[in-house]
Amino acid sequence: MQLQRLERHPRTFGDAGPLTPSEIHTIDAIGYDGGILMSELATRLSVTKGAVTQIIGRLESKEFVKRSPHPDDSRAVIISLTEKGKSAYRVHEELHLNFYKELSAQLDQKEIEIFEKCIQKLNEFLQK
Repeated sequence: MQLQRLERHPRTFGDAGPLTPSEIHTIDAIGYDGGILMSELATRLSVTKGAVTQIIGRLESKEFVKRSPHPDDSRAVIISLTEKGKSAYRVHEELHLNFYKELSAQLDQKEIEIFEKCIQKLNEFLQK
């Protein structure tokens, strides 16, 4: 139940304002440098191209991403982060780093290995 609540609950990432988990993870999947094709982004996120189009539309209206034509393929669109998107990316990355620092300060090496194994098993289960 807690996981379901977390998935729907927006969080604020610095000056970026509230973003849902799917929005911030899309920003994370686009990456800080360069751009990515919509089709590659759909593959990276394991969602349909239609789902990516919807979320990119929301992120574009919030000014986190921009679309650019592909230089060699007129049918392809490249998605990249705006400065606001890069700011959200950095805050999200820092959040993860702080989480792991705090976790490693509270757990010994064996407990960290068990935790990582549990996360791996959970990911495998969720991908089925």
